[in-house]
Amino acid sequence: MDGHSEAVVKSVGLTKVFRDFWGRPKAKAVNDLDFEVGDGEVFGLLGPNGSGKSTTIKMLLGLLYPSSGKISVYGCPPDDVRTKRRIGYLPEESYLYKYLTAEETLDFFGALFNLSSAERRSRSVQLLDMVGLSHAAKRQVGEFSKGMQRRIGIAQAMINDPDLLILDEPTSGLDPLGCREIKDLILFLKKRGKTVIVSSHLLSDVEDVCDRVVILYGGKIRASGTLDELLLVSGESRLKMPTLGPRETETMLRVLRENLKGEEFSIEHPKRSLEEFFLEVVQKAKSEKIETFGAHGGGTIAEYLSGPGESIEKERILEKLAEEKEPEAPAARTMAQPEPEEKSDGILSDLLVGDRAASPEAEGTMPGADGAANKDDLDKADEKLSKLLGGK
Repeated sequence: MDGHSEAVVKSVGLTKVFRDFWGRPKAKAVNDLDFEVGDGEVFGLLGPNGSGKSTTIKMLLGLLYPSSGKISVYGCPPDDVRTKRRIGYLPEESYLYKYLTAEETLDFFGALFNLSSAERRSRSVQLLDMVGLSHAAKRQVGEFSKGMQRRIGIAQAMINDPDLLILDEPTSGLDPLGCREIKDLILFLKKRGKTVIVSSHLLSDVEDVCDRVVILYGGKIRASGTLDELLLVSGESRLKMPTLGPRETETMLRVLRENLKGEEFSIEHPKRSLEEFFLEVVQKAKSEKIETFGAHGGGTIAEYLSGPGESIEKERILEKLAEEKEPEAPAARTMAQPEPEEKSDGILSDLLVGDRAASPEAEGTMPGADGAANKDDLDKADEKLSKLLGGK
């Protein structure tokens, strides 16, 4: 925990044993864990499926009680209500009410933290833009793809502006574009001094953002430390230089052979990662304004997540090469302009409406400059009504 003065999370001898109906030990999911998470740190909890990651997180949240050992969050027990107000949580599976829209979902979770109605509306707009779902704000989340549900799940985890953000498999179901945006978001939150715990079995995601990691297997810690400590290959060196011509390459090889007798070495051109190439292809498609109906690229960081007195970061999480305009909503229908395809159901309604659809008069008024019907219109209506009543 170098460079971090305060332990946000502290675990000592943490153990969880699941038992059967008769109280007999069934599985030891977590076995004597000791670790700390520092303030402002991005901490990775790694391991294959079934290694105890999610069980550890549930004990951290107070959803499960340890069989033995202790775990504290900001110096308090995990089930302390005051502590829970400082935590944002994204579960492994996005548990959402499928009949609520995206904005209703964020409003609901904001209400759980007693945010005012105005604050809930403001934060919902900012978060939907940040996760690239502004265009789907009115859609029910039950219609969303898994990746879009993951995005709304991330938004709900940040509705209370948490000091500690816990993300369980945050990139599950996301495409490489979404994965890159989530990693950039985590790095931004780190800059703001937030503490983030990332649980994942996707190592490439964790490698890009974490300061320290612990690797679990069978409920026990098998390795821990900073990424530099764990990943450094001390027995090899890599030389990076511009592309050399044939003559320079041959000279360099001759010098190496003379000085490294018996050592194996090779020369190869560097490669981009598949993620970098994929993002390049997507950005090119965006620049050509190719239409998509899925999640859009993330927008600006939510204003309330920025520090007090600090200017809002206008940079995109992933730079948009082309701004896509949403289609304009149709003009609102007025009293004097009924829908052309709708027909009036009643006789009296037909008489009163008459030819108002074609009238050039001001919106929201009956024909006539002063808002009243003129004498000819009333006479015609009276004549039609008399004929209809007389014919009965």
